[in-house]
Amino acid sequence: MAEAVIAQKEPYAVGLEAGESYYWCTCGLSDKQPFCNGGHKEKGEFAPVEFLAEETKTYYLCGCKRNDGQPFCDGSHKTL
Repeated sequence: MAEAVIAQKEPYAVGLEAGESYYWCTCGLSDKQPFCNGGHKEKGEFAPVEFLAEETKTYYLCGCKRNDGQPFCDGSHKTL
């Protein structure tokens, strides 16, 4: 499987609304980071991760695309 592009080596702090679905980019190619814009279709091996915001607050979404806690940052960027 191809490796995702590192969009940035830190998380994206984004304000999300409770009850809303979001699509986190897994390939790193989206120009709407950290959200999917369909850029994964170029590589064909990636698909966005859909998630539901449980509460209205700031979430920290992975920017390096190397974490195990997708879509949320788990600190994996610190080892890059």
